[in-house]
Amino acid sequence: MGLQSVTGIVLPLLVLVGLVLVVQGKSSKIPTTLEGPFKPVTVPLDQRFRGHAVDLPDTDPRVKRTVKGFQPEQISVSLSSTFDSVWISWITGEFQIGDKIKPLDPATVGSVVYYGKWRLNEKATGHSLIYNQLYPFEGLQNYTSGIIHHVRLTGLKPDTLYYYRCGDPSIQAMSNLYYFKTMPVSGPRSYPKRIALVGDLGLTYNTTSTIDHLRRNRPDLILLIGDVCYANMYLTNGTGSDCYSCTFKNTPIHETYQPRWDYWGRTRTRHLDSTHYEPLVSRVPIMVVEGNHELEEQVGKKTFEAYSSRFAFPSEESGSPSKFYYSFDAGGIHFIMLGAYINFNRSGDQYKWLVRDLAKVNRKVTPWLVATWHPPWYNSYKAHYREAECMMTSMEELLYNYGVDLVFNGHVHAYERSNRVYNYTLDPCGPVYITIGDGGNREKMAILHADEPGNCPRPSIKPDKIGGFCAHNFTSGPAAGKFCWDRQPDYSAFRESSFGHGILEVKNATHALWTWHRNQDMYNKAGDQIYIVRQPGKCPVKRQVTNLCFYSRRLLNETTGPKQQLLQGASTFEVTGEKEDLR
Repeated sequence: MGLQSVTGIVLPLLVLVGLVLVVQGKSSKIPTTLEGPFKPVTVPLDQRFRGHAVDLPDTDPRVKRTVKGFQPEQISVSLSSTFDSVWISWITGEFQIGDKIKPLDPATVGSVVYYGKWRLNEKATGHSLIYNQLYPFEGLQNYTSGIIHHVRLTGLKPDTLYYYRCGDPSIQAMSNLYYFKTMPVSGPRSYPKRIALVGDLGLTYNTTSTIDHLRRNRPDLILLIGDVCYANMYLTNGTGSDCYSCTFKNTPIHETYQPRWDYWGRTRTRHLDSTHYEPLVSRVPIMVVEGNHELEEQVGKKTFEAYSSRFAFPSEESGSPSKFYYSFDAGGIHFIMLGAYINFNRSGDQYKWLVRDLAKVNRKVTPWLVATWHPPWYNSYKAHYREAECMMTSMEELLYNYGVDLVFNGHVHAYERSNRVYNYTLDPCGPVYITIGDGGNREKMAILHADEPGNCPRPSIKPDKIGGFCAHNFTSGPAAGKFCWDRQPDYSAFRESSFGHGILEVKNATHALWTWHRNQDMYNKAGDQIYIVRQPGKCPVKRQVTNLCFYSRRLLNETTGPKQQLLQGASTFEVTGEKEDLR
């Protein structure tokens, strides 16, 4: 065969291959929100993944206690409000259950962390505590925790790997060597590579599948959007109860099995670079917001004791008076974590703090503004449909005016992504709402949709958990006069009932890649994927202040000239464009 004949065959083949690659490139193109709003999509249910998730037993080696005495266990890292500080938390000593127990004394064990970039030549100390879960009913077993330690490390460099050991050197009770990496410095070109988001995680075999998929995606940060371990799905004797509220229908306090918290804290996964098993959160920072399963009512009307004791929160650093709402920066992203199960009314402390926090955000430094809380506002599933309407009524306008880009929720045990929306209306400047409550909990997966025949709840039986009755029939739009749509709502872009997790990759000041991964797929396969695109030019920040008590006295004292006159002489004003720093 001559050269001319070979050329005549090879060139057409190369052209054909090129055409195939072009076609494949087009077919695999990732959509952007600029192409929306999208026609609603519902992925058909795969019955193989329907049903109860099976909890890990306390005999599973991944949750068993492997240390002795006061050696540290349940070690975790969480962020402070900025890159230069993190919290290290751990537990020493064993929990106790029974009627006649002697609590451990936190003063007997030190809270010390040695850390450094190469050598452990830095030292930090912190505080410790225990908590109790008490029941006023005969025969129920009270719980007292081990000693919980929280130590804050300060003066850290951005985007830097640090090694650490924690414990009490005076009694030779120090941990193994661990490491963590700090967040990048805040700025419009500085972002963590991958942020994992998951909700309603629990402690089941599905949970371990979720965590395994998540760790293989190598996140730099984990956000857990409420409902941590479902300890309140158990009786105090360790027996699971799918309907714990039915067991004690006439009592205000329901049982929990607090050791499930300890099992959750111990959950170990294999390190990708070795055969060593350890908690993922001992090296990847985790930030948590409370869910309804963390309420855990007990004697004296106490709630959230386990949640508020076991985790460290950057509340003080972010100006919050509460552990239930706070904020922090991760590179050029400002995260706001809100509490849906405490007062969120406009006269309350949380709302006032939120106004102050939003007013401080400089979008030239942290262009991205992301908010999270547990129950979703935009949800088309029957489960928890329009349950958080009172919170939505109080806060949606404020978040919209400040240009929140993304909202993440849990609570509904399925996945759903919205089009950009505000006040149930498609709006190119509204946030994208993503429900990611499919982490693997022991309750059934949500599979019914409120828009399907016979599934629409009645408004009269859907009170908000905190605010009362706020959800009523729609007064306008395609669902006018009804409580539910007759079809998948326009605001719902994509929904699917599968367990999984999500990865957020912020690329620059305007583009972020969102990917949702199903547990039944390979960890790197996308179940849903889209670029979230900000348009600050078309959607400027528009903030409205309706009560001057939202601003601190320092703001008025330090503001001079026309701005001070504006603040003192008006009860309502608006500012458009990128936020000015009034301080």
